[in-house]
Amino acid sequence: MSTPLVGMIAGMALAFAGWFGGFGASLLVAALGGLGWAVGRWIEGGGRAQDVRDMFERSRR
Repeated sequence: MSTPLVGMIAGMALAFAGWFGGFGASLLVAALGGLGWAVGRWIEGGGRAQDVRDMFERSRR
């Protein structure tokens, strides 16, 4: 999927959230979309679930 197409879909999702749910819903959709983008980039870069578990275990010590 091309970057402009993904941007268009994200913009449409924010517009629907803003229209039906108000400004707070738009912020929630944007935050969850950003989180999804970051996780997707991390997985695409070779990230593994084991890395996340190790990161949390190191922070507990």
